[in-house]
Amino acid sequence: MIEDNIRILRQAARVTSNKNSGDERIWCVIAGNVNLIDDLTYDAIASKNTVKILFREHVVLNEGRLDKTFDFIMLYGNSRKIDEFERITTKKGGAFIRISHYYLNEESNLMVFVAPDDVIRNSVTNIEKSRISFAILQESQTTGFIEVDLNADVKLPGFIKSALKPFYNANEVVLSTILISVENEKDVEKVQSIATSNKIFVIDFKDIVTED
Repeated sequence: MIEDNIRILRQAARVTSNKNSGDERIWCVIAGNVNLIDDLTYDAIASKNTVKILFREHVVLNEGRLDKTFDFIMLYGNSRKIDEFERITTKKGGAFIRISHYYLNEESNLMVFVAPDDVIRNSVTNIEKSRISFAILQESQTTGFIEVDLNADVKLPGFIKSALKPFYNANEVVLSTILISVENEKDVEKVQSIATSNKIFVIDFKDIVTED
């Protein structure tokens, strides 16, 4: 227990130090509604190459008669610029995960999960029940809504769907974004399988990191 606490304190100190280093280049994952990610995409493109867009995903999850729509984006660039993106994301209700080189150097098999919060929690429980050794290094939830609407299979006149839309959006769906470390390489595929079977979007860092 004492060793675990020391490790956490060292990690927090190192991450704080890295966050204050303006010359460091880091990664981040941001999730939220479409308008937020549209705005951040524009800002990244206009950042004069201080930040690079690694990818963006537009997600529509079909759950029964409802479609849940959200976007997420992964960026890599100057930490001061990433700080600006974090402030904008927090202000506008998005979820933000920062990944510094410290994590790559000190942690094993990094993965990021993006999904509705209830799905994330259920999958984490299933991973733990599978006796897989892993740790949640960071987590962030949205405070702004994502779009929820009746899907195309529901046969109703358009004006009725429009009238119902505020009701569905009032039942706010919280997105979660978590950064995890899987201790053993042999367990990575099992974790991916559990996550994807629950419709979680998984970012495996070994597929992303191409430069230091």
